Amino acid sequence: MVKFVSHKEALEEYDSKKYRTPDGYTSDIVIFTIKQDEKAEFSGSLHLLLIKRSMKNSEGQPNAEGGKWALPGGFVAPHETADEAARRELEEETGLSGIYLKHYAVYDKEGRDPRGWMISNAYYAAVPEYLLEKRKAGDDAIDVQLFNVTEALELPLAFDHKIIIKDALRKIQLEMLQTTLAKEFLPKEFTLSELRHIILCVSGDLVEEVVKSEPFFWRKAPKFPFLEKALNEDGSPKTTQRNSKFKTTLYRFNDYNPIKSIYK
Repeated sequence: MVKFVSHKEALEEYDSKKYRTPDGYTSDIVIFTIKQDEKAEFSGSLHLLLIKRSMKNSEGQPNAEGGKWALPGGFVAPHETADEAARRELEEETGLSGIYLKHYAVYDKEGRDPRGWMISNAYYAAVPEYLLEKRKAGDDAIDVQLFNVTEALELPLAFDHKIIIKDALRKIQLEMLQTTLAKEFLPKEFTLSELRHIILCVSGDLVEEVVKSEPFFWRKAPKFPFLEKALNEDGSPKTTQRNSKFKTTLYRFNDYNPIKSIYK
């Protein structure tokens, strides 16, 4: 019979004081959206949401990095996971819930936070702009705004949030080209021009040639296995004139899940 060491036996001689433990465990979220330019069609750009940290915390004490812009986030409570904390903080600080949220990195370098050794789980979210209309500042924030990614990186940012943002940007650019992430920025039914615009806004310098060339994209996109025409109840294709004088076919994402393999 195989014998195992019980928890009771193992903990009898265990001394937690021998090991350094973190001073805090947090979740931080990079919230990406496409902010449209109302003066011109398909001229929006990738933005992210930042909060401005108040000068004093909820207890009336000087707030670490107060006055600087920061990512939404906060401490993980003992009863919750980092994922649960991220979703809770997201709702508390922006009013958002039930949106696309992905964990992409952990930041644990000592010295990244003046309050002590803080371990941060980093997430990014993809959100349609209209969902951010109800955004609000949390208890330790005095303002919440959307910034162009380039502008955001030039602001006085708290802690190591500039590094976290840069890493998130590269991650979401890759995901945009390797998955159907674009649907998180789009309405359920969309035109091919709207899809192309989202891909161009997010993928940046990684954009594929098939997307750069509008004529090529128009020929290729209808054949993508993850797209299908949106249909009326009678089976006829749906159309729209929301961004054109002429009727344009509407598409939707189907359930196809593309999987990349280096062995193909």
